[in-house]
Amino acid sequence: MTKIDIISGFLGAGKTTFIKKLLEEAIAGEQVVLIENEFGEIGIDGGFLKDSGIEIREMNSGCICCSLVGDFGRSLEEVLTKYKPDRVIIEPSGVGKLSDVMKAVRDVASNLDVALNSAVTVVDASKCKMYMKNFGEFFNNQVAYAGTIILSRTDVADAKKVDAAVKMLREANPKAVIVTTPVSQLTGAQLLEIIEKPDTMEEELMKEALEAFEESHEHHHDGECGCGHDHDHHHHDDECGCGHDHDHEHHHDHEEDHDHHHDHGDSCGCGHDHHHHHADEVFSSWGMEHVQPISREDLEKILDELAYGADFGDVLRSKGMVPGTDGNWFYFDLVPEEYEIRTGNPDYTGKVCVIGANLKEEELEKAFSRS
Repeated sequence: MTKIDIISGFLGAGKTTFIKKLLEEAIAGEQVVLIENEFGEIGIDGGFLKDSGIEIREMNSGCICCSLVGDFGRSLEEVLTKYKPDRVIIEPSGVGKLSDVMKAVRDVASNLDVALNSAVTVVDASKCKMYMKNFGEFFNNQVAYAGTIILSRTDVADAKKVDAAVKMLREANPKAVIVTTPVSQLTGAQLLEIIEKPDTMEEELMKEALEAFEESHEHHHDGECGCGHDHDHHHHDDECGCGHDHDHEHHHDHEEDHDHHHDHGDSCGCGHDHHHHHADEVFSSWGMEHVQPISREDLEKILDELAYGADFGDVLRSKGMVPGTDGNWFYFDLVPEEYEIRTGNPDYTGKVCVIGANLKEEELEKAFSRS
């Protein structure tokens, strides 16, 4: 099986940098064929590719979207048959429609043992608004069909422009992973994992919450909340007030935590009669991406409230990775009355997900918007 990755983006967006990083750091051991379209732009340096032992199939017949059904499909089949590579990277012209390139790949895949592995679009954060306005049809197509959007130059672009770009891209593509961390701060292996594997944080948290709800639903029949903590009080100890020793990571046991969840009964406070509703009707999810840097102290205050208080609603699960103001990245995992914070390497974007009942979304957004 040959994997096919399409890396699209307008001229100067940073496609070459992204592809080089993949080739050098993530797929150096694979037999790779790069297919370039030489329409109106200079491709990856040929000397670099020859040194890497990578074959180049140059398409000099003009824009590939003009000849996808004929020349491009035949050329792709020829490359696959001749080289039998592990992976093919297609770098279309900046004016090509991503949907057309994807269709051509799928057509070839119907005859050969190949699969469309990923569709990536690289977008210059400082030019996103201008391109969306002036090159709507082509630019928006590249954005709308991408599985991953790499936002480049986020380290040098104005912060407000980056925020606006993320919002515009999210409106145009509700499902794509949007990478806002500078590519230079991510490893090739991270980038490969991002484009190959979908982000399932929200799905996994919702599944955990539903499983916990169902399990506690079977064990609790006393009409109490079943969440395991008093929502009228934020603190439970005489120490710092949150019940945690902040010098240590906050660990939790998922099996024990099943008894801490808002399960059923008239006093649950979720507004549902659990005897007549499915569990997934009880919970909602809230998320934020491109979260700005936050101090550990401020993050702990938010997590204390999420775990012990009621200012954000009845929180069952929360998870996130956020950049710290000290240069670290903080990764947290939270259930009622327990949370853990660890430090790690940069991730593709600052992101938070919260699962619960009666979530106060405006308060959550305010909390994670401050830095």
